[in-house]
Amino acid sequence: MENKIIQSSILKESMSYKKLDCGLEVYYMPKTGYSKQYAIFATKYGSNDSKFIIPGESEETHVPDGIAHFLEHKLFEEKEGSIFDKFSELGSSVNAYTNFTSTCYLFSCTDRFYENLELLMNFVQNPYFTDENVEKEKGIISQEIRMYDDNSGWKVFFNALRAMYHNHPVKIDIAGTVESITKITKEDLYKCYNTFYNLNNMVVFVVGDLEEEKVFKTIEDNLKEEHTLGEIKRIYPNEPNSVVKKIVEEKLDVSIPLFNVCFKDSRVGTDGKELLKKEISTKILLDMLFGKSSELYSKLYEEGLINDSFEADYTGDIDYGHSMVGGESKDPKLVKDKIMEHVEKIKKEGLCEKSFERVKKKLLGKHLSSYNSVDNIATTFIAYKFKNMNIFDYVEVLDGIDFNHVNERFKDHIKEETSALSIVSPK
Repeated sequence: MENKIIQSSILKESMSYKKLDCGLEVYYMPKTGYSKQYAIFATKYGSNDSKFIIPGESEETHVPDGIAHFLEHKLFEEKEGSIFDKFSELGSSVNAYTNFTSTCYLFSCTDRFYENLELLMNFVQNPYFTDENVEKEKGIISQEIRMYDDNSGWKVFFNALRAMYHNHPVKIDIAGTVESITKITKEDLYKCYNTFYNLNNMVVFVVGDLEEEKVFKTIEDNLKEEHTLGEIKRIYPNEPNSVVKKIVEEKLDVSIPLFNVCFKDSRVGTDGKELLKKEISTKILLDMLFGKSSELYSKLYEEGLINDSFEADYTGDIDYGHSMVGGESKDPKLVKDKIMEHVEKIKKEGLCEKSFERVKKKLLGKHLSSYNSVDNIATTFIAYKFKNMNIFDYVEVLDGIDFNHVNERFKDHIKEETSALSIVSPK
């Protein structure tokens, strides 16, 4: 067993860490005086993991799209009924989410924490799949997929991904399609569960005003016996730097067009502090170019081309990354033209160093205030952990980013040739 204390002298925060003999990594961050307590049990397994080689095997395993999300749904069902009822009896709130790279099960409470933690540990480790309950779930998830098919925000986002990515599975809806989930079997679910829900591929993070020894003991006392698997080989296709289409348009029941102007990141393949530096410097850049204090935002707003839904953000993972600038507009194509004109103008004139310093301070303040929320701490910690990043490194990495670095990132990332436009217009 490995254990240590991880500290941040800048943030004046610390967390205790143990890597148990079974491979499970456990973190506890004390928050003295906080009434809310939070725990998250996560596996490094998301919708992108549809092709892989199971440790000990030589052949590739291909599973239907949407199976990670399907598995998340099914874990809440037990032989005796729904796990939601048991958490409800303990007065806590339980939830789960699946994204492209991870699946997370979590609860928050203000009382009876250790009973809730015991319940979390047990239900995630005890799958109960039958042919009948798998078939029943297909109907429930099909309804969810159809609901998202009518969600304009979801459509404009995934259409943007499909415009950018040729082969990468990030372009595929996390829930899959109605057709793909009909192919899922009980055997597929157990195969994925036994591969990715192995404890050496999982993390538990606990935060709150709690007894440290009791947190670790509750977790260790509720672990099932299992053998440690070797490394899971995840298979992702080669992805060109170019985009698939420059524009994707769809019509839905919306009152005003929605749009996303996206920029595909060609600098991928990094993790840890290097990835964190790229992520933060890109967010600084986007705020300088497109934030509410930018020259472009004021101009587009005064011309009536955007409203306060206009925003920009960067998503970066180890093997893919992109920026999206979007919102609502009566003329998305004109907005994209003006965005590119603005980009070319700033490339000639240069970025504003005062704006750079202001945005850096803004991000620092935002990060520091996030430590007031146990929910934010836990979900951010898990997102960082699976990219080999430490949440405590943020301030140090942010402090080390200089103006020249953001300038280089600007030239490298915000380019017409790797951009695309997604529009959802009224029918």
